[in-house]
Amino acid sequence: MQIIALINQKGGVGKTTCAVNIGAGLNKLRKRVLLIDLDPQAHLTYSLGIPAHELNNTVYELLKGTVTLKETIIERNGLSLVPSSLNLSGAEIEFSGVAGREFLLKETAEGLKKFDYVFIDCPPSLGLLTLNALTTAQNVYIPLQTEFLALQGMTKLLETVAIVKKRLNKDIEIAGIIATRFDCRKNLNREVVEKIKEYFGDKLFNTLIRDNISLAEAPSFGKTIFEYKSNSYGAEDYLDLCKEIIKRG
Repeated sequence: MQIIALINQKGGVGKTTCAVNIGAGLNKLRKRVLLIDLDPQAHLTYSLGIPAHELNNTVYELLKGTVTLKETIIERNGLSLVPSSLNLSGAEIEFSGVAGREFLLKETAEGLKKFDYVFIDCPPSLGLLTLNALTTAQNVYIPLQTEFLALQGMTKLLETVAIVKKRLNKDIEIAGIIATRFDCRKNLNREVVEKIKEYFGDKLFNTLIRDNISLAEAPSFGKTIFEYKSNSYGAEDYLDLCKEIIKRG
């Protein structure tokens, strides 16, 4: 079992798109996948066509300890999801006085063993929720847009992971960089990919996720890219990425 946190404190880089479609792609390749929506905006939950605002048993109740992991999981087309809740937006303050607050998610992780892959979709910040993801996960994947400002803020993120590794979770590693919104016709995109490669070396996945309108449209229909448009570049790229993830082990 691999537990992977999808992290970037910049918003709009494709974290949720990656979570949904990597999960669905691995599921197509016969892997058992659980997605955990740790973002108060609940975009992952809504992207799968699930109305987060109507749910009672969510990751918020799980962190509070009022429900079990099993009670929160929703099954959808072969994928398992721990949904988010808008109540999570106050979690930073609410849990700030709780002893061991960095380990609230990890304490629930016993039931994860039946899955091959667990992906945690983190909020676009380096606060308590992201810290909970980092203490639970073994690996970190960072989605990066192939645009000029892609590497801005990376230093802070890398520092945070290094501190967590030193003090809270010695097993955590940055295992993968996912280049998103790539357009081979743009010199800038190609140059940024080279910069990312220079910076992260072989941690950058070979598969580049091309800029594809279908990827942007699919969430509004509550569908993964494979359900929405299985013959699109987006579906092709995410399936290739999933094969690469499996190959890396």
